[in-house]
Amino acid sequence: MLFVGDDWAEDHHDVEVQDESGKVLKRLRLPEGMAGITRFHDVVGRVVAEDADPSQVLVCIEVDRGPWVRALVAAGYRVFGVDPKQAARHREILGSSGAKSDKGDAHALADMIRTRGHQLRQVAGDSEIAEAVKVVTRAHQALLWERTRHMLRLRVALRDYFPAALEAYKPLGLTSDAVLKLLAMAPSPEAAVKLTLGQISGTLKGRRDIPAKAQAVQEVLRGEHLGQVPLVTTAYASTVKSLVAIIAVLNQEIKTLQGQVEAHFGRHPDAEVILSQPGIGVVLGARVLAEFGDAKDRYASAKARKNYAGTSPITRQSGKTRVVQARFVHNDRLVDALHLQASCALLHDSAVRAYYDQIKARDISHNAALRQVANRLVGILHGCLKTHSPYDQATAWSHRSNDLAA
Repeated sequence: MLFVGDDWAEDHHDVEVQDESGKVLKRLRLPEGMAGITRFHDVVGRVVAEDADPSQVLVCIEVDRGPWVRALVAAGYRVFGVDPKQAARHREILGSSGAKSDKGDAHALADMIRTRGHQLRQVAGDSEIAEAVKVVTRAHQALLWERTRHMLRLRVALRDYFPAALEAYKPLGLTSDAVLKLLAMAPSPEAAVKLTLGQISGTLKGRRDIPAKAQAVQEVLRGEHLGQVPLVTTAYASTVKSLVAIIAVLNQEIKTLQGQVEAHFGRHPDAEVILSQPGIGVVLGARVLAEFGDAKDRYASAKARKNYAGTSPITRQSGKTRVVQARFVHNDRLVDALHLQASCALLHDSAVRAYYDQIKARDISHNAALRQVANRLVGILHGCLKTHSPYDQATAWSHRSNDLAA
């Protein structure tokens, strides 16, 4: 067997090849792209026997996706994507001086896969559909986060020079099309005072009780409020118009990408099973699929899926001290999606609500209770995906029904 450490950078890869005894057979730097991967295959081919199985080559690299990793997997090598923190800890084991170099990192990765390969997770190839869902879903969520950042900047600016706008537009939502149009028309208090009921009503099309809402907005805008001197107000108004334009574009692109998320997710064979879960809609379901992936052998058990999700607790014990804590190292996107699912499931599934109430009865905080609910829902999802069966409340919570009956 061969053990390869691959320390990657944007334009090159430092590679070290070791045999089973740890002897270094080859060290080299490869360029990124086709030239580099071709040279990689050539080097490996010269070291291994002609009739050797490519699966006897184990590659350790600090990334689990991208064209380079896909090319390695396609060649039949066993690729292990490790967390940079794991690699750093193993490097400290090999030497405590703190010295670091690209060649040294490649050596540490090769040694890591040779000595601790049984503890590492092999890159499990997701289907093309799942990878496409991940791309559009993450892009969609990134735009949502970006819109939130710009909304907060807009809110801070309005608070500093135009607090009346915050009060008037709060019921409508700062990122709504109506508010963006009103701020574009009247970014300053002086211009907002001149807005007519007709102008305000025109931006509220599609809402209920438009006359009353328009009247309420106008009354607030024409009331007395603190403000800034005219020159500073003009400067703030310019920045607000720019923020409004950015948020308007983000709104449009978010809608476009949401359509792509729905289209790609709808093509996946597991979509129906995921959508049957309590508290999950199309966008949330796409996020769950994207972050869990669909490789069949990635999660050996429900516990393994829960551990990856970050919903299961960890135990720290030393002597007589034993503490159970939440996992702080996790996939933020997945944790966010599962937290939202648990929150929504409380409102739509009686069994989930009963489980949550039982946890809360033990004087546990809301977030901790939601985390336990999410942990249970991950286990249910694992069972449904394994058997390709939709969610059934009676089956999923049968053990709890038996406990209550007893």
